[in-house]
Amino acid sequence: MKNNNIKVFSGRANLALAEKIAFHLNDTLGKITLTDFPDGENYVRIDEDVRGRDIFLVQPTCPPVNENLMELLVMLDCFKRASAARITAVIPYYGYARQDRKDVGRVPITAKMVADIITVAGANRVLALDLHAAQVQGFFNVPVDHLHASPVICDYVRSFNIPPDELVILSPDEGSIKKALMYQKKLGGGIAIVDKRRSSATETNQANLIGCSMDGKVAVIFDDMISTAGTVVGAAHVAKLNGAREVYVCATHGLFCGPAVERLNGAPIKEIIVTDTIPLPPDKQLPNVKILSAAPLLADAIRRIHLNESVSKLFE
Repeated sequence: MKNNNIKVFSGRANLALAEKIAFHLNDTLGKITLTDFPDGENYVRIDEDVRGRDIFLVQPTCPPVNENLMELLVMLDCFKRASAARITAVIPYYGYARQDRKDVGRVPITAKMVADIITVAGANRVLALDLHAAQVQGFFNVPVDHLHASPVICDYVRSFNIPPDELVILSPDEGSIKKALMYQKKLGGGIAIVDKRRSSATETNQANLIGCSMDGKVAVIFDDMISTAGTVVGAAHVAKLNGAREVYVCATHGLFCGPAVERLNGAPIKEIIVTDTIPLPPDKQLPNVKILSAAPLLADAIRRIHLNESVSKLFE
């Protein structure tokens, strides 16, 4: 789609993904200079005219989270002051989504605060993929298009040709039940849930399996992200202990923080499927990691937003 009124720009968080998105729109990325002052402050300069144009700014707030978030804010302000007609913040991975409520006293609701500053900085619209908490959409005072990676992941899982009577969709905890039910509706098979108890912010304990039998079947675990991998690795062990012959793990966002690589290396997982919302450095690209591209999905959503077409039709 070649249109002189639309332009995709990218921050430094995931340039490769932004280039793929532009390619699927039959375009190239907009010209922008991104660097740092000697003291670490962000410097941004747009190197082409954007007055009156429909701008899509790609910048996941992945690690280093604070640096990428700050760069996004500075870029938004830059495009606002350059008189862009509309600025859509394309945030494939939205950091700071974990703290979406006050579950104990004297803690912030960081997801709301970050939503506010993104809006104040200049975003007229937000496009995100698989938010950690869906209610974060309501924290923005501008329209939010919340995409799901299910079309990308389901197409790949279907290529395994697993008979429905041998497939079990496994939710790694009670918080992922809705996601597991969605994937079961699309892929068929049985469903089971791991009874997970969180002992701290970084440690979890898995115990019982609730649902259909795993014996001799293929378990496919779905989650929105793999951070330290404690949840999915624990679920994989539970599946194996209950007789699963193979275990696959699917997640939209592959963060792979802290001990994740070590845990995944030692886990009974045949394949780990993630998308390219977050760049995965070579030292984290395990032999059994498969990276699917979310670029075609994001590009189609961008095209629909620009043309004022329905985005929800992508999932019908």
